[in-house]
Amino acid sequence: MSLLVVLPDEPGPSALPAAMSDALAAAGIELLGCTDLPGFAREAEALAPRQVLVCTAAPTRELSEVLRAWSGLPPCALSLASGPLDGARHEELVALGVHAWSPLESLDAASLVALLARAQARWQRERALRTELENLRTRMDERKWVDRAKGLLMSARGIGEDEAFGLLRGAAMHANLRLGEVSRSVIEAAQWADAINRAGQLRMLSQRLVRLAAQLLGGIDVQRARVLRAQSAERVQRNLDHLATLGLQAAGALALAEARTAWTVLSTALAARPSAAGLADIDHRAEVLLAAAEALTEALEASGARRALRIVNICGRQRMRAQRLAKDALLASALEQQAAQARLLPTMDEFEAALLELERAPLSTAEIRAGLASARDEWLRLVGGVRALESADGRAALVRSSEALVDTFEGLTASYEHSLQVIMS
Repeated sequence: MSLLVVLPDEPGPSALPAAMSDALAAAGIELLGCTDLPGFAREAEALAPRQVLVCTAAPTRELSEVLRAWSGLPPCALSLASGPLDGARHEELVALGVHAWSPLESLDAASLVALLARAQARWQRERALRTELENLRTRMDERKWVDRAKGLLMSARGIGEDEAFGLLRGAAMHANLRLGEVSRSVIEAAQWADAINRAGQLRMLSQRLVRLAAQLLGGIDVQRARVLRAQSAERVQRNLDHLATLGLQAAGALALAEARTAWTVLSTALAARPSAAGLADIDHRAEVLLAAAEALTEALEASGARRALRIVNICGRQRMRAQRLAKDALLASALEQQAAQARLLPTMDEFEAALLELERAPLSTAEIRAGLASARDEWLRLVGGVRALESADGRAALVRSSEALVDTFEGLTASYEHSLQVIMS
């Protein structure tokens, strides 16, 4: 038994009463050292004794303050030898972590051994109870994560509860992890995939809102453009609000703040009456939001730290490119913007390269392959609309195909987001 003795006066060999020294020697207890109350916590941490014995004629409030720092959970058994205590003071000290008490004036070798034995027994029992409680909490927490992960798999993949549980159990065995750990990772992967999808939608919406402003200025399907503009603005705000609830890391939080600022500036410009000059300003502000959304999406992908999430980002970016191409085509036609005209070919090349990458990616299902085939067909119609931009039919086809591609890639992004490879990544 190693013991640290706490005395009310300056510690040192001469400070330990002779009767206490004799009692320790007779009991065969190793004295690690003596300390006073101010040095109590520091010495307990440095020496790591099996027990601490506080000897004082009258426990002071200073002792209570020292013990309160441990919140009733001292790192070892704690005994107190002091003058008489009333009931309230005794209860207070027990709540602060004192495990056993003995009158100071009658402390001899036998009573000292009995005091320390009581304190050790109580401390061990409390530690066992805390361990049992912590294990119970862990099991309850794991059960919560397992149930949530099963529900996610059942909903995303259309499978039964037994099959979902089998997937989780198999993954846990394969990774040599607890079932609760795997289940929590499944939920987190799904949350990151959803966050990346939502941030990616901001890119598309920034370009769609400019395209809709150009439609309104050019008198192209005006009624529908107004409805879609209101819906798109609401969607931007919803996504920003949702992402703000995720507790992002520093890089993600900064990128989200910049996206919010960019959206505030853009929404102000969108409220003005459409004009040629206003449209150029809206486009400029939308490019700022696009850059901020791109930075946010990249930060979320890096935070997720899962390679499988990259496919969600690639697919989601195609929504933006479809809107960007239609927007730039309308701007080049209505305003004869050279910059917009110059962006058409690079955007088309980027869209085609990403579509090829998605078509060749091993992460695929029959549903995804059908969606990619539909996207390929619609992409050809969009390109046709760009080439026939001088006609009213060509501009109408451009608008229809750009929206159809958004819908197609919305479905594809959701399919990737809910694919088993992403969920179990």
